Amino acid sequence: MTLRLERWQDGDLALLEAANTPEMTRHLGGPETADQLADRQARYLRGWETGESRMFRIVDGSDVAGSIGWWSTRWRGEKVHETGWFVLPSAQGRGIAAAAVPLLVDDVLRAGRLPLLVAFPNVENAASNRVCERSGFTHAGIEDFPFRGTTLHCSVWTMPLMYPPRPARRSA
Repeated sequence: MTLRLERWQDGDLALLEAANTPEMTRHLGGPETADQLADRQARYLRGWETGESRMFRIVDGSDVAGSIGWWSTRWRGEKVHETGWFVLPSAQGRGIAAAAVPLLVDDVLRAGRLPLLVAFPNVENAASNRVCERSGFTHAGIEDFPFRGTTLHCSVWTMPLMYPPRPARRSA
């Protein structure tokens, strides 16, 4: 497996559409409308410009296998970075999400600034919960979150971020 993350691009709406099936969205309350997908595509692109989020295509060799990203949010009153991912059915079962998480963490450590990375997979999403466990997240409980007009029952996974020291600025 030759896995890499590539910055989200204008043409990646098709990837969102490919993942917008009842099977792929069953842990998220179901598929989105075309307008909701277009809004999400615009947010993904805008996030790179504002620095509030970074979404990526997961590429295995020459095949796009899914998506992963991180964004800034609030959890328990604190600002944190949240992550989420999906792997297309044709690429599932090969460890792609688990291999993509360390690449994403490296990106957060280069571009992020908050002390904690969190993931909130649905408690029934066994595959994503296993990815969190195998990727070094710590299980911090179960919480309910409103999402797209429904309430998701989620496992809470946390990972403290240890940023490398940044060079000191020299005064003039």
